[in-house]
Amino acid sequence: MAETTHTTEQRQTQLRNVESSAEALDTLRVSPGAHLAEEMATATRAGRDEVGLRERAFAVQLGLRATPGTASAEALESALGITLPGQIGEVTGDEAGLHAFWLGPDEFLAVDVSRRQQPGETLIAEASLEGLPGQAVDLSANRTILELSGSKAREVLEKSVRADLHLRAFGVGTAISAQLGPVPVIVHHSSALEYRIYPRASFADFTIRWLLDGMAEFLTD
Repeated sequence: MAETTHTTEQRQTQLRNVESSAEALDTLRVSPGAHLAEEMATATRAGRDEVGLRERAFAVQLGLRATPGTASAEALESALGITLPGQIGEVTGDEAGLHAFWLGPDEFLAVDVSRRQQPGETLIAEASLEGLPGQAVDLSANRTILELSGSKAREVLEKSVRADLHLRAFGVGTAISAQLGPVPVIVHHSSALEYRIYPRASFADFTIRWLLDGMAEFLTD
């Protein structure tokens, strides 16, 4: 009992330290696509309702490992408040908040687009796995999120993504790993006229420029 109390106090101290450092962290952050923000904004204005592009920077992204149906998976689900996906393409949770993608039979990516990542994001998930096989890792800096929206968004993606993006195969609430040109990405059909593309941070510049080029035919002067 004393050991449990001590562990709880340690975690509370960790959380307090995280909160105190969060504000300082925000002032130092530069997103992978920040240097192209003006180009994206200009293209979005020119695209009117047909196509737009923006970066959703610093969203929470947690890499999770657990075998579905096991105590580890149940512990993560309880800690995060969402069910882990059970098959390829499936997205669970709230796509405007915390949700999860299926990446493999025992691998998932939990994403929260409603808030910015802060240090200590995995503390609760890690604590839930104590004594159990599994993993929770903060991958928020690993990928950035690019939101491609508008009535022509799918046409822009279809130029480069090597997958069937028709609604019959890739409806709203579906996410897959794919290639966008030469870049490996996750593509999430997040709403009727919106797709979220997840390139690795080191490929953000290339991916943004590639998408802007694909948008060019739909832009007005």
